[in-house]
Amino acid sequence: MKHHLFGADTVEHYATTMQRGVDALVRRVRDVEGPFSGRTVDEVAPAVEAVDLDAPLGDVDAVLAELGEVYLGDAVWFHEPTYAAHLNCPVAVPALLAEVFVSAINSSLDTWDQSAGGTLIERRLIDWTTERIGFGPAGDTAADGVFTSGGTHSNLQALLLARGEAFLSGHADAAAPFAETMARFRVLASVDSHFSVQKSATVLGLDADAVVAVRADAHHRMDPHRLDLELTRCRAAGKVPMAVVATAGTTDFGAIDPLEDIADVCERHGVWLHVDAAYGGGLLASTRRRHLIAGIERADSVTVDFHKTFFQPVSSSAVLVRDGATLRHVTYHADYLNPRTATLPNQVDKSLQTTRRFDALKLWLTLRMMGADAVGEGFDTVIDLAREGHAILRDDTDLEIRVAPALSTLVFRYRPDGLPEDVADHVNPRIRAALFRGGRAVVAGTTVDGRSWLKLTLLNPAATIDDVRVVLEQVRAAGRDLLDETHPYQEVGR
Repeated sequence: MKHHLFGADTVEHYATTMQRGVDALVRRVRDVEGPFSGRTVDEVAPAVEAVDLDAPLGDVDAVLAELGEVYLGDAVWFHEPTYAAHLNCPVAVPALLAEVFVSAINSSLDTWDQSAGGTLIERRLIDWTTERIGFGPAGDTAADGVFTSGGTHSNLQALLLARGEAFLSGHADAAAPFAETMARFRVLASVDSHFSVQKSATVLGLDADAVVAVRADAHHRMDPHRLDLELTRCRAAGKVPMAVVATAGTTDFGAIDPLEDIADVCERHGVWLHVDAAYGGGLLASTRRRHLIAGIERADSVTVDFHKTFFQPVSSSAVLVRDGATLRHVTYHADYLNPRTATLPNQVDKSLQTTRRFDALKLWLTLRMMGADAVGEGFDTVIDLAREGHAILRDDTDLEIRVAPALSTLVFRYRPDGLPEDVADHVNPRIRAALFRGGRAVVAGTTVDGRSWLKLTLLNPAATIDDVRVVLEQVRAAGRDLLDETHPYQEVGR
């Protein structure tokens, strides 16, 4: 049986198969009544384990029916307005259209002879993003970048470039053994920075204590004065500050580090500045809040996750650099792929990956159909929603808010008046589990100063303040039930 996509006798097969898939998905989405089924691993696993992968079903309708059993029935639906857990977004419809072409044509964005026009589209989007950042062209050192699989990947590549530049900075002894120099490198980041900073340092072969945590203020923003002191301390101890990582939108709080002040400190110390804007990058499209990331244009590298606040399907991220020449630290040549003599544009010269999906097309179609202003307004809408939610939480006697939101994240907990801290620590993770098991709402949890908190990450522009109220009421109800049922806490806080 032939199933090649573009054979003369298979185009109709392709069309009917895709249409049946779309029809099945639409039917399922119309029937969704909450973000999750509430079923446990033990309840879901048997259907998957029972599938005989060596016995194909052949018929598309049978395959789709099985898919409903093993996946769709227990999928977590990010488009549902009471999903408010992680940095997952409902996706723009033009990006879904792009996925059809990305997967069907299956371009690989490593070399021109595997992607051609796709290469140019990705390059144009990189230029568009660097222009939005404010890097701008600079002759032979024009801003540049490349699409990646996600923020962790983008942060890793940025720090790899920073490591390469650190070897050339004059602060590292070129005559010293490589391992000895690596042991001296330090990366400075806020205590609230993403865990991928530490992971990247490990992957890059730095010491276990290479990441220096810089104190944050009461709003969870990096303290520039403390950064200055830590950089001075590093130099005095014979260490080499390899990079400073500022965050434009921390995962837990959406906090935006004071980028201008941090850039001033980095400039004085001659240190590479990377801005992790995986979350806050959507502000590049905002017509109302672009000023919140003022100073980002002074970074040496920037991470932007389009699959967060640009409402793109996973995966779609990019690492952008102010000086494109720094990308040479990831350039390797293979005679069969991208020989040194090549004159055509090859994106593999800039990437840690070789084979790479044409994820840029999703953003391209989104911009061409909706426009950047519409994308930015979507992000502004969820930021507005978070501020409305904060106003509710601020006056709630059962729920305690940690800090006013900078972006679209609310960190709070169930703690009626008089409820001891240790009881709140016991109850709040169980509230989260109870909501997930109920399937009507999904919230996240985190730990702040050793205490348990809940978190709403609002990334659905279609969600309303009434949806937020529904989630908060479910938190209260679950909290009351748990206090009633959990001896010896049943009288606490009543």
